[in-house]
Amino acid sequence: MGLRLKLVFAVFLLLQLLDFSRGNNVGVAYGRDATNLPSPDRVTQPYNLKFPRKLTNPNGNSWCVASKQAQKSDLQNSLDWVCGPGQADCSAIQPGKQCFEPNDLVSHASFAFNDYYKKHGGTAEACNFGGTGVQVNKDPSHDKCIYS
Repeated sequence: MGLRLKLVFAVFLLLQLLDFSRGNNVGVAYGRDATNLPSPDRVTQPYNLKFPRKLTNPNGNSWCVASKQAQKSDLQNSLDWVCGPGQADCSAIQPGKQCFEPNDLVSHASFAFNDYYKKHGGTAEACNFGGTGVQVNKDPSHDKCIYS
């Protein structure tokens, strides 16, 4: 379905729901008598009308980086896990390597999080790290430090 057709369908469904919620007998039941249907306040949302977020990156690429709002202790725990049991390749953030600078927790965690994220399918779950990771659509690579 094209985007325009999806939008028309979504508007139609919303109008049908509004008509039903005003007490009209015709609505969600598509022309049938809707008097036996449960009241709208007892019905869960029947349709998931979430539309995908438009990416700022035209290629659709995404990366996982450390949240700047995360607590340092949480970030350090996540970094320790991802470079240990999580088996991310953290060699590039070692002293003297291409991603060591800037030498700060957020930068190092970002590189390690992204390595894990890419190896595990680039899903939201692979970028959670207890709430310390966030998905971004802007390439965080800098200088000689290239994020895959």
